[in-house]
Amino acid sequence: MTKKTVLNETHRALGAKMVDFGGWDMPLNYGSQIEEHHLVRRDAGMFDVSHMTVVDLNGDRVRDFLRRLVANSVDKLKSPGKALYTCMLNPAGGVIDDLIVYFLSESWFRVVVNAATRDKDIAWITDQAAAFGVQVTERPELAMIAVQGPNARAKVLGVLSPETRAKAEKIGKFVACEGDGLFIARTGYTGEDGFEIIVPEGQAVALWNALKDAGVGPAGLGARDTLRLEAGMNLYGQDMDETISPYEAALAWTVALDEGRAFTGRDVLEKQKAEGVKRVMVGLVMDEKGVLRHGQRVVTAHGDGEVLSGTFSPTLGKAIAFARVPAGEPGEVQVDIRGKLVPVRVVKFPFVRDGKPCEGV
Repeated sequence: MTKKTVLNETHRALGAKMVDFGGWDMPLNYGSQIEEHHLVRRDAGMFDVSHMTVVDLNGDRVRDFLRRLVANSVDKLKSPGKALYTCMLNPAGGVIDDLIVYFLSESWFRVVVNAATRDKDIAWITDQAAAFGVQVTERPELAMIAVQGPNARAKVLGVLSPETRAKAEKIGKFVACEGDGLFIARTGYTGEDGFEIIVPEGQAVALWNALKDAGVGPAGLGARDTLRLEAGMNLYGQDMDETISPYEAALAWTVALDEGRAFTGRDVLEKQKAEGVKRVMVGLVMDEKGVLRHGQRVVTAHGDGEVLSGTFSPTLGKAIAFARVPAGEPGEVQVDIRGKLVPVRVVKFPFVRDGKPCEGV
């Protein structure tokens, strides 16, 4: 049985092309994926991300629990509303999921997890929480709309009450505030500024329509994927999974090996950091015509790797990809496209920042 968000009929009324995404009936695009991509890079677009799962964690020992649960340090979260991007690992150091943790009070933290991993995430979190007396509450009655782009914040602020607008105007990146019944976080998955707004289902359609009237255009999963890859952001299940550690997924910056904190998988990561990993994630750019796609073979001086996420970049006008390849100087790199070895360049990512190509791309 395919699940539907509260905005499903709204998407259909806008002529969206709907697809199955992790068991959810979601909009791929509303006519032109490329136009939706450019809209977010140049102005403001909005995405229905209500398939994401909001989980509230309550109890006197929530912070202790999260110190154990995730690889980044929640001790960085000192003021209410502050958020942290991190990975939740298994004992082998593999990524169960990547998620955002919000600190709301010493007895209340909120996490937002991926749709496709919901069941295993909640089972893992609940199992681990028991020893700390932490209550795990899924919030299925909450929807979520992401508004992204250089003009996104201004357009969102225009639909808020004066009191809530004053709060939302002040928050920095990776900080959330509350007002008008909304949970407004300055986060996103496109490389652009904006807000991810958690909204009660009963208010979601009205908020979507108010944003549309304010000049925010709808965007689907297709544009979301090209935007996040340009921005150098991992997709769970494609760029990392339970067999891949953060060090093998270019996510070392999300690991805090702070003293005296025994998080799950730490011993494996310490060993990997000391000895180095055998495979690394790199960015690829192809200057020739063609598209880089998931699963293609990547030929390097140290052996073969494979393309993880690959797409045509609308901002750059050429193909880009993440690839996992053997560690070491890769030499001249080629990708096997239908039996033909095509040269590619290894580059640092993100590929695009503030709507413009990054240096060397």
